[in-house]
Amino acid sequence: MLERLSSKVSHSTVLGELYRRTPENQVGPSLARISALMELLGDPQHSAPVIQITGTNGKGSTAIIIDALLRAQGLRTGRFTSPHLVDARERICVDGQPIDPQDFDRIYEEIKPMIEMVDARGIDSIPMTFFEVMTALAYACFADAPVDVMVIEVGMGGTWDATTVADASVAVFTPISVDHTDYLGATLEDIAAEKAGIIKENSVVVTAGQQPEVAQVLLAQCARMAVATSKEGVDFSLLDRTMAVGGQVIRLESATGPVGSLFLPLYGSAMAHNAVLAVAAVEALDGMRGLDPSVIEDGFNEVVAPARTELVHGAPPIVVDTCHNPSAVSSTLDTMEEAYGFAPQIVIWAMMEDKDAVQVLKLLEPRSGSLIVTQADTSRAMSAQRLGDLAGDIFGEERVRVCPELADAIDVGVQLADEAGVGAGILIGGSVALAGQARHLLKKGEEKLS
Repeated sequence: MLERLSSKVSHSTVLGELYRRTPENQVGPSLARISALMELLGDPQHSAPVIQITGTNGKGSTAIIIDALLRAQGLRTGRFTSPHLVDARERICVDGQPIDPQDFDRIYEEIKPMIEMVDARGIDSIPMTFFEVMTALAYACFADAPVDVMVIEVGMGGTWDATTVADASVAVFTPISVDHTDYLGATLEDIAAEKAGIIKENSVVVTAGQQPEVAQVLLAQCARMAVATSKEGVDFSLLDRTMAVGGQVIRLESATGPVGSLFLPLYGSAMAHNAVLAVAAVEALDGMRGLDPSVIEDGFNEVVAPARTELVHGAPPIVVDTCHNPSAVSSTLDTMEEAYGFAPQIVIWAMMEDKDAVQVLKLLEPRSGSLIVTQADTSRAMSAQRLGDLAGDIFGEERVRVCPELADAIDVGVQLADEAGVGAGILIGGSVALAGQARHLLKKGEEKLS
């Protein structure tokens, strides 16, 4: 049995205030509130060039790699990503490290009067949301540092996402698929059009390989805005990759030609493509000039991407991942097979109510042994019982166990892995919240934030 540790994190008074605001899954699609606050703050979003990243999956890991590459050039970086794994302050990083709690609290207290002024205006009858305030805090923190470049992950969509109050020098698109249809639209074309809103005048657009209907939408917007583009498969590409201990070795085509034998401490084809996209984004910021191979090597060596098919426990092996929609789950399962090859693969899973649970379960079924369903500690979580009922219809009831408490689910998974013997392993996934809670539990509170 694993030693138990509460997955809850103590929060400061400031975070308590923030969490009382409208949660980020309840979006008020508008830039009016964040724009009003930025004006009161002196427009900190314009204090440094911005690399902004949108897409469906891979945004966070691409941001992490871009950040590392910029720091390898000697630049000071500010990185804003979402959601967080354990503590909201993880979202705001300076020079690759989460913002100091004292700085976070200080800057919040400095801008709080302006936040309250915007709330009082009643714009669209909605007070500033949690995500809007966090975005404002990030831009204010980066201006305060100050940083040389901001690496900004879009929360949802693009056109009206709060991060888009900044004008991206480089607009990066990871692969786009169907997700958040209640806000972004039901078709790939609708979703792509919404995400294309990050393209501004004077942007350089860097895009991963896309499905044809998505590429058509993005390129049409680029033509309307008369901006330069850099496209995977045309202007840059992944040439080759081979498995290695702790990651993979890749070869890529950069702005100045092939670069090879680069160790990337991440697993899977998707991560290799994210790394190539990140290199192209940094080259675009530098006028499409190629990066020195030593810079790429140094940057990749500094990459740390928690909860991305991350091995967090050794006996039995337990891997944690943030995958939460069908395209991400499919990619994660491919990576698990390539990097770990658990036989059997015991899966501990939880999902949010607004996700396509049936399709995800259908992807899991042929590549899993036992399934243990649980639920994340959040109001958005699908109940373990409901997920278990859905799973029973797909897996068969004899292969499914329901454990509403994550610690119990892990204990059951460990027991099943021990019984199965050598070769068995556990995958925990289905939501970012669950991945964060599981990682915190299994890493025994090693996180530095307090």
